[in-house]
Amino acid sequence: MVAVADPRVSARSEVAEMHGIGTEGQFDTWQEMLSQPRLADVFINTTMDREHVESACKAMELGYDMLLEKPSATCIEDVNRIDAVRKKTGRIVSVCHSLRYHVVYETIQEILASGKIGDVVSIDQLEAVEHIHQSHSFVRGNWGNESRSTFMLLAKSCHDIDIIASLVPQACLRVSSFGTLSYFREENAPAGAPTYCVDGCPAEATCPYHAMKIYAPEGFWKRHAGMSGLDREQTRDRLKESPYGLCVFKTDNDVVDHQVVSMEFEGGVTATFTMTAFTPWGGRYLRIHGTKGYIEAKIDHRTIDVWEFWAGNRHSHIDFAADKGSHGGGDGRLIANLIDAIQARDVSLVRTGTSESARTHSIVFAAEQSRRQGRVVELSELADR
Repeated sequence: MVAVADPRVSARSEVAEMHGIGTEGQFDTWQEMLSQPRLADVFINTTMDREHVESACKAMELGYDMLLEKPSATCIEDVNRIDAVRKKTGRIVSVCHSLRYHVVYETIQEILASGKIGDVVSIDQLEAVEHIHQSHSFVRGNWGNESRSTFMLLAKSCHDIDIIASLVPQACLRVSSFGTLSYFREENAPAGAPTYCVDGCPAEATCPYHAMKIYAPEGFWKRHAGMSGLDREQTRDRLKESPYGLCVFKTDNDVVDHQVVSMEFEGGVTATFTMTAFTPWGGRYLRIHGTKGYIEAKIDHRTIDVWEFWAGNRHSHIDFAADKGSHGGGDGRLIANLIDAIQARDVSLVRTGTSESARTHSIVFAAEQSRRQGRVVELSELADR
């Protein structure tokens, strides 16, 4: 790492210290960084969703290869623009569809290719967002309001639509989707609840979303909210003005808290996806129904079960050892894949390039169009966009 851009001084300083980056390599914004001559071989683009398109295109035009956070962009036109600029510039770009590199999904791909369960007939995937994660990221946090980020299916679950589309070799033809913001609404606030939890909420004892319960203890959520190291009283003071201190029923959130998507692929293959906030744990669960067998996988538990109908209903169970890093070690393998492609100067080595990401993103955009319009949407409708 030779340079870093971040408007948060503490975050920028932490990265600079970790990698020995001097003041000349520290920038307040990506715009300031990309106004300089090319500083490195690779640009790691972790800007907010709505800033992806301009920052990505500028970086590629400056000669950077790139790791681009998902989603690629917040509308199909910008996703396609990124892909077009990549092709024009010849840069090597990987989009962070990390699940493609998760050892469980990699193994499932191998099982499907082996023919053990025959042809895929249908797929079901559940993404259990987990209730506290939903409240932190998609109610109080950066992705709770669509005007500041994007819609829920794209922000959180383009991972899932991408992995489903990767498991079916045929093209997706049409989609339907339903979902709403059902619970995190003002009319569901406990009687007498204040705007900020710490201002004396009468439901503190029973509400799982009370801000002090989530952010006073040291841990992941406190660190993610930028409050690490604060004692209890300091945390309480910060929560009096932080969006993370707001009552979850009194924010400006407008993204859905549950959604289902149904997909039909060429040849009659079907798939369903469910995203829900209302689980006690987070994780993904997958079922694949084949003509000759069945797969059931608990992705975050790192297990796969396979039944083979034509082998006496033979059952095999696979457990995977813990792996380092996020997304089951997939993040590290994603980086390694990008580096291999860059060293070989071969864009075909990138598993999740901009064209493939555009293909699976189009399913996400069609699904959201279906949810909003209350109808089945043909993927062909997006072709001219």
